[in-house]
Amino acid sequence: MKKRDSGKIAMFSLVFLLFISIIGSSFVKSAKKENIQKITIYLAGDSTVSDYSSSLSPRAGWGQVLEKHFDNHVVVVNEATPGRSSKSFIDEGRLKLILNQIEKGDYLFIQFGHNDEKIKDPSRYTEPNSTYKNYLKQYIDAARAKQAIPVLVTPVERRYFSEKGVLSRTHGDYPSAMKELGLEEHVPVIDLTAKSHALFQKLGPEKTKDVFLWLDAKENKNYPNGVQDNTHFQEAGAKLIARLVIKVIEESNLVPLTTHLGKNR
Repeated sequence: MKKRDSGKIAMFSLVFLLFISIIGSSFVKSAKKENIQKITIYLAGDSTVSDYSSSLSPRAGWGQVLEKHFDNHVVVVNEATPGRSSKSFIDEGRLKLILNQIEKGDYLFIQFGHNDEKIKDPSRYTEPNSTYKNYLKQYIDAARAKQAIPVLVTPVERRYFSEKGVLSRTHGDYPSAMKELGLEEHVPVIDLTAKSHALFQKLGPEKTKDVFLWLDAKENKNYPNGVQDNTHFQEAGAKLIARLVIKVIEESNLVPLTTHLGKNR
């Protein structure tokens, strides 16, 4: 074989090996990227958090739009259900459903308060500084037993303004009781009550109608007679509340969630 031919073969072999090396490296990097374990955020809560069907559009809960704020390594499973309190959610076996799925490193976000306040309904009512905290602790203990991470979320504010345009504080002692429990149990607390109160006060009585489910008659086919709902949100409002949740996640530096925040926050 001529020396020139041998040189060509050697050069071809070197180029081929380099090509294989590059392809192999890219494949390994891609495989590693694909093998990054997904984190699941489970939501336990009430109607202000829950998902809604298109038949109730534009009504939406903040949990319905939360996943859009993360990259594809975070999944949100919204088990929040309208009308439930911290007590009734457990009594109906809904926490148990979450525990059957939740895994090590997942999160359990817990927002209750709206229906715990129903003092005339023994199936839902809890007293802020005793039974409310006791039930919330069951969520915390259950999540930790599965090596998941509990996060307490104080109840989002309602829309009730005085004649002078001052927003009322509608959840009494429930937010402070939840924050106390967070300190006692060393659990992160997203103070959504305070964040939403500040936002709604800033927006004022008129602009908050675009946050909550306020619609004129015939404005929407799902609400032909109109609606004036000071508790539940329309989609634009749900997005605003979800952004507040994300903001506190950032401020609290809840790693690794903060490393998976997307561009929509």
